[in-house]
Amino acid sequence: MVNMRPFTEFEQNNLKFLVNQNVKFTQVEITPTGLKKGILDSTAPMRAYFLEEGVHNYSEQLQGPEFKQMRNAIILTEDSQCITQASFYRPNTKKGDPRMWIYKLGSYTEGSDIHVLFYFNETLYSINITRIDIEKCYNTVIITPMKEVLMEINQIANSVSEELLGKFRSVGGQWFESEVLADTGIGRTIESFLGIDMNSDKTPDYKGIELKSHREKRSSKKNVLFTQTPDWDLSVLKSGREIVAKYGYTTDEGKLTYQNTVQCSPPNSQALFLNVNHLDELLELQAERNKIEDVAVWHLMKLHNRLLIKHHETFWIEVENEINDGKEYFRYKQVEHTKNPNVGQFDVLIEQNIITVDLLLSRPSGHGDTYSFKIKKKGMPLLFPESIIYTI
Repeated sequence: MVNMRPFTEFEQNNLKFLVNQNVKFTQVEITPTGLKKGILDSTAPMRAYFLEEGVHNYSEQLQGPEFKQMRNAIILTEDSQCITQASFYRPNTKKGDPRMWIYKLGSYTEGSDIHVLFYFNETLYSINITRIDIEKCYNTVIITPMKEVLMEINQIANSVSEELLGKFRSVGGQWFESEVLADTGIGRTIESFLGIDMNSDKTPDYKGIELKSHREKRSSKKNVLFTQTPDWDLSVLKSGREIVAKYGYTTDEGKLTYQNTVQCSPPNSQALFLNVNHLDELLELQAERNKIEDVAVWHLMKLHNRLLIKHHETFWIEVENEINDGKEYFRYKQVEHTKNPNVGQFDVLIEQNIITVDLLLSRPSGHGDTYSFKIKKKGMPLLFPESIIYTI
């Protein structure tokens, strides 16, 4: 797949405006060939967005036209809308590469134009950010379909954060018993308090807002951003088990495992380290032995998209805790409310060892393999420039 061309200043201004209106989106370049054939490649960031927003899951889709799936779609213009449909499919040819198309799109675009796609109220919306000045359309006195939907998204986002903050403030000073005496105990108790199920660490917790909790005494350590497995199809080793077999160590109980942090420099005690490969847009996990050995890789664009979706809006909850009679109790102390991470800083913070990755593989506890991206507290203002701290 060909990488998207660089954004123009006009397009960047459109994207910034959408971010400030709390719109979560993905982007697609309408190539001349795709426009002529009525075909769009679903890139890795697009697929991640479709999956996490509940639009479509290509991994569960069989190849062939008979398995094509449709969704309601609307193409927004400066002053009107085109109600249509979007198709999602995997052809029998070319290994079933994931494809999509929005019907009637050809009337609203030219080759090399870039569109944003966002999902709201069971509908996939498209706006041509190469041709349309979204902020100008939004600020007009005339009520247009574009203005209506963007205003509704923004109002819902603001009301949810106010509602969530109110829930925490309503129990200010109250002590809670942690459901389990473990690192995850406070997070699980918070989710129970809010009436939400434990998630798989793929989607935000509370109506689009991600929840991250930490104990006050540990606040100088790292915050977990997200977990993400390597792209095994591009990796030399094809699983966590293979990494453990080649680079793991034996515990006192005689079990082979791998639990350690990796950063850019220096290599850790098993000689593993990270490398940001800007040319190929990859984050590489490598080993330093007699020569540099490639281990596994992540697509940087996929990590960027993961960050943008996971932490579009986040409550970082700090609690005061104490242990009594073998049980943990805590109360809410403060909430740091962040929005719109500066994804341009992500790679830099990895290179500066401010963002690291914890590899927790073949754990004796039986927990599944995880690849946890963490950020040091000092890096929070660099990655999340828009933040407000509330005392509970």
